[in-house]
Amino acid sequence: MPELRRDPVVGRWVIISQERSKRPKDLIVEINNDSANVSPACDFCDNRNEYKEIVSLRDPNNKEKFYVMVVPRKNHLLKIEGEVNRKGRGLYDIMEGVGAHELVIETPEHTLNMADLPLEQIDKVFSVFTMRIKELSTDNRLKYVMIYKNYTPDISKNTILHSRSNIMAMPVNPKRVKEKLAGAKKYYEYHERCVFCDIIRQEKEMGVRLIEENDDFVAISAFAGRFPFEMTILPKAHNADFHHCPPEKFRNLSAILKSVLLKLKVGLNDPAYSIVLFSAPFRRGYLSRPSSSLNEDFHWHIEIMPQLTRTAGFEWGSGFYINPMPPEDAAEFLKNIEVGL
Repeated sequence: MPELRRDPVVGRWVIISQERSKRPKDLIVEINNDSANVSPACDFCDNRNEYKEIVSLRDPNNKEKFYVMVVPRKNHLLKIEGEVNRKGRGLYDIMEGVGAHELVIETPEHTLNMADLPLEQIDKVFSVFTMRIKELSTDNRLKYVMIYKNYTPDISKNTILHSRSNIMAMPVNPKRVKEKLAGAKKYYEYHERCVFCDIIRQEKEMGVRLIEENDDFVAISAFAGRFPFEMTILPKAHNADFHHCPPEKFRNLSAILKSVLLKLKVGLNDPAYSIVLFSAPFRRGYLSRPSSSLNEDFHWHIEIMPQLTRTAGFEWGSGFYINPMPPEDAAEFLKNIEVGL
C-alpha cells in the first residue's frame, strides 16, 4: 500500500511507493569512464592563470601551496558589480543580476568526490565556507548565500577534476528557503519549540531513520524524502546560522559528512549526488526586527540528495514526489555499511 508523507517543515507531500519499492542494487547507475573516450584535461590546472583568486588557505611554510581556494566561476549566473535596481514592468518584477557566483576548489589534488578527502581537508573547506559567508554578509545588496555542490563520477561531464562547491550570493531569498522559514516559524508559534530540534529528538528516540550520530551532529534518512537515500545532517545544538558554528565542531561535521558520503560510494557504486547547505538569511529588512523569532525557530542543516531517479511530469505538475525507497529501508541499508573512519 503506498503511503503519503508530509514534510513537517515545508508541508510538502511525498508518495512512498511500496508497489514501486526497489532494492538498493536496482538503483545503481553504471558509469562508463572508458579513458579512450574521455579527456582527462582539467581546466583549473591547465588554465590556472585565467582563475582570479578571491581567497585561499595556504601552507604557512610554503605560500605557493594552497589547501582550499575560492575563485569566481567562469560561467557565473550573477555578477558582483552593479546595483539591484528593482523595478516593475506592468505586473512583472525585474532586477539586475547582482550577486556573487564563486567556485570553491576544495583540494589541489585530482580528487573528485568529497568522500575521498581527508578529514582535515574537509575541515578547511568548512572554514572557507564560513569566511565567505561572513565576508558576503557585509554587502547590503545581498540577502542570502547558498552553498551547494553537484558531484558526478562521470569525468566526461567535469571540466575541473577536483572536488569543488559553489557559493551563490543573491539579492533575494530563494523560494525554498522562504518555505523553510515560513514552516519553521509556524511550528514555533504553535509549539514554542524549534521543529528541527524536535525532529532530532524524535529520530533519536525512534532510531529507524537515524543513520549515524556523534557528539555534535546527526545524519537521518528524511521522513518525507523526495528521493531514494535522501539524507539530512543537523547540528544537535540549536543554531540558525552555519557561520556561527564553533570551528572546533568542524571535525565532527567533517566526520559525519565523510562517513555518509562513503556509505553512498561503497553501497551504491559511487552515485552522483547534490549537497545543499541551508542557513538563515542575513538579518535585513523585516528579518532584523526585534519581533522576529528566526534565531529561535530556524536551524541550519545540510541536505544530501543522491541522483538515482528522474523527476517526471507528475512531480512537476503536482508538486508531489514519488520515492520508491522507503526512508527506513534506506537508513537500515546505510547503517550496515562499514566504512572504517
